[in-house]
Amino acid sequence: MPYNYSYPRMQVTVDAAIVRTIDDSDEILLIERKHAPFEGCWALPGGFVDMDETLADAAKRELYEETGVVVDTLTQLRTYDAINRDPRDRTISTVFVGFASEETRIKAGDDASSADWFTFDALPPLAFDHALILKHVKEFIDNNR
Repeated sequence: MPYNYSYPRMQVTVDAAIVRTIDDSDEILLIERKHAPFEGCWALPGGFVDMDETLADAAKRELYEETGVVVDTLTQLRTYDAINRDPRDRTISTVFVGFASEETRIKAGDDASSADWFTFDALPPLAFDHALILKHVKEFIDNNR
């Protein structure tokens, strides 16, 4: 039975930071947002968690829906909870890191108008707090080689 609350509720989201290495250079998979907020800006694949799925399953689902990429293993990096990180609502996001091969094919879908790989030193304009998230992803990768 659903619960009804008379006070505001936070939204739970996930993001998938998928990295591949080509010629000793790390690349991150990003999607170009098709809708507001931040329409036309780039972001990590991600979205809202469904009521019947775990955070990791939601990250895998969103990754597949937005890029066509399937990754078996994701590692939880951390949770981001800045008060105004999303202009739509109070949103808390858990970020997962995964790795893809050089041959991984991508295809934009769902809320993405395009998808592409970027090196960490040549990132496009980013949505939300994804510049901070990608800084932490890069540190995680560098510290876990």
